[in-house]
Amino acid sequence: MESQKKLTRTFSFEFFPPQTPEGVERLRATRRQLAQLNPKFFSVTFGAGGSTRDRTLETVLEIQAEGYVRAAPHLSCIGSTSENIRYLLQKYYDSGIRYIVALRGDLPSGMAQPGEFRYATELVAFIRKEFGDAFHIEVAAYPEYHPQARSAQDDLQNFKLKVEAGADSAITQYFYNADAYFRFVNACETANIRIPIVPGIMPINKFSQLARFSDACGAEIPRWLRKKMEGYGDDSASIRAYGLDVVTDLCSQLLEAGAPGLHFYTLNSAGLTTTIWQRLGLQI
Repeated sequence: MESQKKLTRTFSFEFFPPQTPEGVERLRATRRQLAQLNPKFFSVTFGAGGSTRDRTLETVLEIQAEGYVRAAPHLSCIGSTSENIRYLLQKYYDSGIRYIVALRGDLPSGMAQPGEFRYATELVAFIRKEFGDAFHIEVAAYPEYHPQARSAQDDLQNFKLKVEAGADSAITQYFYNADAYFRFVNACETANIRIPIVPGIMPINKFSQLARFSDACGAEIPRWLRKKMEGYGDDSASIRAYGLDVVTDLCSQLLEAGAPGLHFYTLNSAGLTTTIWQRLGLQI
């Protein structure tokens, strides 16, 4: 953890592009509330195969135009071409955006071929080739290893390739076992990887929803947590209260050990994230 302890702490919040006018208004209210916490950036996801491209673009440009918090759009290489990636990058650059989250992304159901780019490493290299150092590039990291990785060592090597291609920092997949993050960072240090690796944090609201997310992305829900949550059944208030305790404790362990900040997967809601922030006693 020594490489991370030396870094300035940064906090950020992630949204997905809303699908309805009501969702747009809810997200605006969420952003206003979370902007008061002075995050480094708001990131906006990019659907599988670019399925939310237009809505992502609209949301990102609106955030940037508001001027309160930097916008950091996700770019997914699956299903993309160099032409449309170049177009988006130029559009973002012209709008004053300087943060990009570069990801491989998921292959949508029914899509046989990934497209022109196969891996995030290729996307990072393309951004550097086309735009030099114009963008700060965030990439993904997997403390519990990517579900499609052949081995832990292969996954670490793939991460190192993204760094060597030009990644500036990383955001992890969410997890609930702090030791997984500590072991991953220590393995990165052994491999001479020194970029900031910010833990991704998923607050717990609906356990059934979290279980679906986790099954899809390969994030592990520890047995003790799964059994405790299942024991609450349909008692949503108890699930929420226990989830707040678990995630607040996780964040506290990470920050005390030297993690360089936190990245919250907000699901477009400010309530749980704000409560965790307050419990941690974080300064604005």
